[in-house]
This record gives sequence, structure tokens and C-alpha cells, in this order.
Amino acid sequence: MKPFWDRKEIFLGLSLGLIFSAAWLLQSPWLLLFSLIPIILYIGIYQTKALFLSIAFFTPLSVNIEDYTEGIGLFVPTEPLLLGLFLWFLFLHFHRPIMVMDFLKHPIMLFLLGYLIWLFVSSMVSTHPWISLKFLLSKSWLFMPMLLWGIYFFSQKSSVNSFLWLFTISSTVVISYTILSHAQYAFGEKESHWVMWPFFKDHTIYGAIVALAIPFPLVLMKEKKSDLLAKGFLLLCFTIILIGLYFSYTRAAWLSVVAGSFILMLVYFRIKLTYILSLVSVGVLILFFKYDAIQMELARNKQDHTTEAFDQRIKSAANVTTDASNLERINRWSCAIEMFKERPFFGFGPGTFAFEYARFQEPENKTIISTNFGNLGNAHSEYLGALSETGIIGFILFVGFVVFSMRASIILVIRSRECSLETLPLALGILFSLSTYFTHAFLNNFLDTDKAAVPIFGLIAMVLVLERKLRINPN
Repeated sequence: MKPFWDRKEIFLGLSLGLIFSAAWLLQSPWLLLFSLIPIILYIGIYQTKALFLSIAFFTPLSVNIEDYTEGIGLFVPTEPLLLGLFLWFLFLHFHRPIMVMDFLKHPIMLFLLGYLIWLFVSSMVSTHPWISLKFLLSKSWLFMPMLLWGIYFFSQKSSVNSFLWLFTISSTVVISYTILSHAQYAFGEKESHWVMWPFFKDHTIYGAIVALAIPFPLVLMKEKKSDLLAKGFLLLCFTIILIGLYFSYTRAAWLSVVAGSFILMLVYFRIKLTYILSLVSVGVLILFFKYDAIQMELARNKQDHTTEAFDQRIKSAANVTTDASNLERINRWSCAIEMFKERPFFGFGPGTFAFEYARFQEPENKTIISTNFGNLGNAHSEYLGALSETGIIGFILFVGFVVFSMRASIILVIRSRECSLETLPLALGILFSLSTYFTHAFLNNFLDTDKAAVPIFGLIAMVLVLERKLRINPN
């Protein structure tokens, strides 16, 4: 006879009974929410793949309950699901190893695990140890389940397609909601900062994720199984995503798309590294000999970012004289560098930038949106954030992770062209998405949220699986 906990029918029946009882009693929404836990556990244990893939759908739709509670910052339903999947993977793996250990030898995993270990070390000597440890735990359950379960499930092409489909559909829903909300205000620039609420906190992270999602419909359209109706729907999704990108009024997202397209063309057309280095060298020489003229031209640029015109908004990105947004970003970068100088080896501790940067603000760097308390958030750069919070070791490990992720994506494109044209559209899409985010990361940092961590680490898991598959079986 099966033990009680192994009888799926009993488990499911009790779960449904609890849900219906809570709904009937209707004493509290929290009671109803609590009653959902058994059914989620059932799905997680017996339908782990379905729960994992559902996170792709829930991520764009997730809501931070901090806006509805007294300071409890948690994205639901994604973060609880990710934490549960992480614990479930650890339990299963220690009970019976389910991960191919070859993946742990990959440079991406080595740098990432090294970075995770260093986060723990720097948390021990942090200026705010509890904040750093909380940051470390939340960061672990954001990216580790996506990598571990992603490597496990993405060996099946159907799981990859399902992940992209679910994320595309969910993103399209959120973008459509945002466009319709924005239309009520005649697509005004000021309103573009908050019309995506409650799904995104502001237009910067919204723009970053919209840019990242651009190639997903195109990749899915290239699938042999896509019929005419599916292709028509995907074309509609692609159009909505482009409209959403434009009306996000996010300069960093627009520029990241340009950078991603440029990187994609360099790789696809196999531009030799010597040509690229020659072009960079010419650019450096022009900058050196025309530095004064360039400075004078930048000083004459007074275009503000609050305009709705595309060309003027792009021009405002180079305004480092009067644009408050640009100047505040420079202020944060300057603080991050000064923080690194004070604690170059361990940094101030993971997640501590917002609590420490205030005293590093120079009066000449402050703007109209600066605060004396320095309570406006992060370093506005993934790279400088790592430098100031985890020191030079953490910075090197994080940059190494980014470099090898991009390198693996480029190798995947090259091998797909040579060995497996079937995977080429997916490889190109992944490279474009990662390129947009990691170039955007110079100007903002969002990897501590589910919105960015889920798609980015999901894509990296795909890279690891596909690269290994082409290496073992190139045909």
C-alpha cells in the first residue's frame, strides 16, 4: 500500500477541498491564498516542469506586494515559486543527483558560483550584514532555480519553445495594458514613467524587458510547427512589442536595441576581430585629437529628456550639462567609484549601495533629484554596483560571468551556422536579447528583480544546453 504522501489523488482532493472551503467561508483573502499552498505543492512535486515553465508566464505579470504591505518586498507569485523550486531541486539532487555535472565545469557556471561564494564572503564583512545576507538569499533563489531547472528541462526543444511562448504572451498582455493606459493620457512623456504599474515600477525596467523580448516572436515564427494562425498571432505580438518599446520613452532601451543589432550583425556576417579593433582604434584616436571640440559640442547640447520626440530624446542622451536624469546617473557612478576606493577589496556588502552612497555625493555632482539621505536606490549600473558592493574580486567575477555568457552565445551562433541551421534562429535571438540587457546594464541594474533575472538566466541555461548538444552531436 502506498504511503499517504505518495497518494496523488488524496493529496489533490485535500488541496481542492481546502480551496473550496476557504472560498466558501470567505473570511479573508489571506486564507484563500494560504489554501492555495497545497495545490501549488502538488503541482511542484508531480508536475515540476509545468510549474517551472509557468514562471515564464508569471514574470511579466508579477506584482511587488511592498506596495500593499508594510515594507515586505516580494514579487508574487514568482519569488515564492522560485524559492520552492530551488529547495525542491536541492532535495532531489541530494537524494539522487539529477544534474549533469559537466555543466559545473563551464566557465559561466564557475564564474557564477565564484560570484555567489564571494557574495557570501563580502556579506560577512558588510557594513549591513543582515541586509547583505538577505540580498544574497534573494539573489540565489532568483537565478539558481532558473539555471538548475533550465539546464534540466531545456534539453527538450519543446520546453524551450514553451518558455518563449509563455513569456511572449505574458509580455504582450502587459505591454497592451500599458499602451491602453498610456493612450488615455495621449502618450504623454510624464505618464510614461508609471502607466505600467503595478507590473513594473517604472519605465526603465519596463523598457529593458520589452527590448529583451523583441526577438522571441521572430524565433517562434521560424519553428516548422508554426502554422499560419500561429505566425499571424506572433506577428501581432511582435508589432505590439515594438510599439511598447517606442512608447516606453526609455533611451537606454532604445540604445540597447541598437547595440544588440550591431553585435548581431558583427557575429552573423563574421566581421573579423582585426576590423573591429581597427574601427575602435580609429574612434579612440578621433576622441583623443578632437576631445576639446567634442566637449564643446556636448556643452552646447541642452536637450532635455522630457520631450516626446524620438530624435530629440535620443539627442538628450548626450546632454551631460543640464539633463537631470543624466547628471544624477553620473552622480551615482561617481559615488560607486568613491565607495570602491574606500573599500576596494570586499566592498560595502551586497545590497548596501542605497544605504551608503549619500555621504559620497559631491556638491557639484548633486542634481535637483538628488537627496541628502541618498535614498533613491541603486548605482544605475550592474558593473559599478558590483564594484562598490563586492569590491574588485566581485567585480571581476561578475564581469567574467558576463563575458563568458556573451562568448558562449556567439559560439552558439557560429556552431549553429556550421552544424545545425535549425537552432540558428534561436541562437541569434538569444544573442540579441543578452546583448541588449548586458549593454543596458552599463546604465541600469535590474538583476536583483524577477523581471530581469528570470529571462536572462533562462536564456543562459538554453545557451549551456544547446552549446553542449552541438559539441557532443554536431549533426
